[in-house]
Formats: sequence, structure tokens, C-alpha cells
Amino acid sequence: MHEAYEKLSRKMEELGQLEQISGILHWDQEVIMPSGAAQARAGHLSVLAGIQHQKLTDPSIGQLLDQLDSQFPNGFDNFQQCNIQEIRRRYDREIKIPVDLVQELAELGSRGHHIWVKARQENKFSEFAPVLERLIELKKQWAHHIDPHCPPYDILIDDYERGLTMKQVDPIFDVLKAELVPLIRSIQESSYQPDVSFLQGEFSVEKQEALGRTISEELGFDFDKGRMDISVHPFCGGGDPTDVRITTRYGSDNFMESLFAVIHETGHALYEQGRMERDRALPVSEALTTGIHESQSLFWERMISKQKAFCDYYMDLFRKTFPDNLKGVDSEAFYEAINVSRPSFIRVESDEVTYPMHIILRYEIEKGIFDGTYAVSDLPEVWNNKMSDYLGIRPATDVEGILQDVHWSGGAFGYFPSYTFGAMYACQFYNAFKKEAPGLEDWVRNGKFQSIKEWLNRNIHVKGKLLSTENLLKEVTGEGLNPEYFIAYLKNKYDKIYRLKPKA
Repeated sequence: MHEAYEKLSRKMEELGQLEQISGILHWDQEVIMPSGAAQARAGHLSVLAGIQHQKLTDPSIGQLLDQLDSQFPNGFDNFQQCNIQEIRRRYDREIKIPVDLVQELAELGSRGHHIWVKARQENKFSEFAPVLERLIELKKQWAHHIDPHCPPYDILIDDYERGLTMKQVDPIFDVLKAELVPLIRSIQESSYQPDVSFLQGEFSVEKQEALGRTISEELGFDFDKGRMDISVHPFCGGGDPTDVRITTRYGSDNFMESLFAVIHETGHALYEQGRMERDRALPVSEALTTGIHESQSLFWERMISKQKAFCDYYMDLFRKTFPDNLKGVDSEAFYEAINVSRPSFIRVESDEVTYPMHIILRYEIEKGIFDGTYAVSDLPEVWNNKMSDYLGIRPATDVEGILQDVHWSGGAFGYFPSYTFGAMYACQFYNAFKKEAPGLEDWVRNGKFQSIKEWLNRNIHVKGKLLSTENLLKEVTGEGLNPEYFIAYLKNKYDKIYRLKPKA
């Protein structure tokens, strides 16, 4: 092996360890850190971000990359080539960004989270607005340093979904709006509405925790290399494939919200635990993009757990766990109830038909923020107007509207499109899987989740960053992204549930 490559690998492995430490600190902040420690934690993360930046921009890394560039790609296998290319990309981007900007973003992102939590508690966007304004300004600076000739929001999207731009997103989201807004309206106007009464009542949190753990484990989550906790906003974090942390939240009046959050985060966790064994501390082993990561959580949450076969398999356990609430309920009624579609204010509680409209709303607002169309002070009203236009409902409070998401408090602008791209990827992956395994629904009905997990491990998880998103889709499904699979899936499923008549 090349001596320069070995030296570069050791440096990146050390950086990987620092990133893992940062991941654990973020998890701790969200789950068990005392609220009074917010300022101290902001300092920890700021210092750590500065150290990571300094190590990544060390001139010796540039020198090693220059040595490798002179020999590239001869003598390097695919894994090594990917590592060299990824490190070059990160180095070239990071050396453009001043360390004080990196540290201020880390510090404000940590402190901003706690200000956002307090603003939510008090239902006051005005308390969060100054932090949001500063985060937007810092992210504009960050994007300008990377490429002053590119629209800032394209730079931000690319940070989560490599190569994706507004020019690509806009026509896809326009198609989704054109197809889904009428479908949402037809569902609401349908004379048939599934019974959901048995999903309302009192559900023991202790029983919810046990149920969620059981299903997560049966789907394949390894609790010897992970854990499950409670947080304000469900997430999957941690520091390494051997230390994956997932969270959910519980409400005693609704057990499905917490369960689907568990299944969703389990999907993320299975991706992390299924990463390639080789080069685990190097870029090649990392998840491809945020959207591909999201496709794995949505594959399990929507494509698997919201199908009738999943209800068939788990109905006895659901009734055993909550006998008073689910007495006499069969799997068909349960399936329809958990797939009810109706507009809701909260994104994470919305159904798969209305969810894309939540994402499109946020995408359009973020575009407006970064092209100067919207001032921060305008955002609550802009948000509420778009909610009214797309879903026919209007938030009465900031908590129902502009303050509901954690993302902006940490400066994660450009993240939201990944959710709906992930949903489209998941649907396309499922369609390809079903062609390969026509009995897939029977696997679900019989609880053969290990076979499903192994297919995802083999086709997606172990691929890391070896392929581009486009090439991964082509390798697994035979074509690039095609939104028509997603649209057809939603129309076929919900036409049946709501007994919608075909348009003449």
C-alpha cells in the first residue's frame, strides 16, 4: 500500500474518532444532559468543531493528497479511490472556511437548540427569531466561502444530498404538488372514512416501551450495539456502528406515534449497524446521502410496517399489549386506521400522503430565506399561509407552525428535501425488491424480517459511498430516480382505502 495513503488514513481515522465523540455529545445533549449545562455544552462542541477543522485543514493533509493525486487512480482499489476523492473534497471545502466561522456555527447551533426548546415551551417565535437570523447569516457566509458563484441554498442542499440543486428539485416538487393536492382533497371528501376510535384512549407508556423494543429487535436492531431512549424529537445518533442510539417520544393517548417513530429510527439504525466492515473509520463506509439514509427509515416505517401484511403478523401482539383498547379489532380495520390520511399541523405526525406537502412548504420557505424573498419576521405568516394553501388548515400557535422542527435551531438548512427524496427512493427500492422477491409480502406476513434486512444490507448499506446516488439507484432498480413509482404507490393504496372512484 502507498505510504502516503497509510499516513492519510491514520489522520482521517483520528478525525473519525473526533466525529464520533461529537455524535455522543449531541446525543447526550438531546437525551440526558441537564438543561442548566447548555452553555457549557455549547462550549464543548465549539472547541471540538475547531479541533476537527484544524486537523482536517492541516497542510500535511493537502501535501499527502497532492502526492496521491500524482499517482491516482493507478494502484488503488475502489475503496481507496473513494476515500481519496472524499477526503480531497472535504479538504478543499474546509480550507475555504475560517475556523472562527466553524466554531461560531457549532456554538450557536448548540445554544440555539436550547433557545428553541424554551421558545416552544412558551409558544414565542420572537424568542427564537434573533438566533435564527444569526444562523441564516452564518450559513450564507459558509456557503459563500465554499463557492461565491453558486446560490447559497444549492450549497446547503448539496451538503445533505450530494449533487442535488434547486433546478432539479423544483420540477419534481411541482409534479408532487400537482398530483397530491387533488388526492388529499379527494380523500377528505370521500364518503368512506376509516374508524380510528380504537387508536384513541389511554395507552400505558411502559407497555409502549416494551412493544417498541420488541418490534425494533425483531426487525433486526442489535441492542448489544445500540440503545433506545426518549427525546423531544425522535432521532438516530451515536458514534459508531457498534454504538447506535435511537430515540422516540411517548404520549399516553397515542401508541402508534411512538411505535412508528421507533420503527423509523430503527431503519436508520439498521443502516448504521449494517455498514461495511472495511474502512469503518474512513469516508467510504459512511452513508451515501441524507436522502438515502432517510430511504432506509421510510422503507421500514412505510413500505413495510404500514402494509396490511405487517398488521396481520403483529395484530395478536397489539391486542395482547392493549386488550381493552383493541378488543375485537381485526388487522384489516387496524391497517386502515394506521393509514388514515388527514391534514395535520405537525410534520412528524402526518401521514404519507400529506407529508410531502409539509416538506415542500419548508423547502419553499428555505429558498425564500436564502434568496432574500422572506425576512425572518415574516416567516410565521408565510408558514401559516402555505399550510392553508396546501393542506387547508391554519396553525393557531407557533408550536403548531414555525417552531415545530428542530432543524433550524442547529443550522440544518437544506435538510428537508431529503425526507421526500428518501420517500421516493424507498418506494423505488421496494418496487425493485418485490420484482426480485414476488413473495415479499408473505415474508412480512410471516415475520421474516431478517431476509428483508439482509437484502438492504447487501444492496445498500454495505455500499457506503462507493457509488453516486444515481448509480446506486440504477444498480438496485435499473433506472435513476423516477417519482412515478411514489405517486402510483400513494394513489393505488389510498384509492383502495378510501374507496375512491377513478376519474372519468
